[in-house]
Amino acid sequence: MQDEITARIAADLGISSLPIEDQKSLITQFGEVALKSATIAVAEKLGEEKRDEFIKLAEAGDAAALKTFLDAEVPEHEELVKAAIADEIKRFKDFQSANA
Repeated sequence: MQDEITARIAADLGISSLPIEDQKSLITQFGEVALKSATIAVAEKLGEEKRDEFIKLAEAGDAAALKTFLDAEVPEHEELVKAAIADEIKRFKDFQSANA
């Protein structure tokens, strides 16, 4: 299953022709950037005191508590995350095109 996911992400990023190790490295780097972008997009929707609570929950690593919090405070959080990731994919592809 992991290989299927890697292949799908590689196809989405347009890096399928690269050696598998290069694909995995780029996907890892892309994932870190996309996660930061998604986190910022969600955090920007929160007030200052709610951001502190968001950070505490995120650092605690309790995914269920974090989801419950986000469902209440940022109901559109899933759409924000998807949009942030799509935006990062576009930036990545634009970067590739500019450097091809």
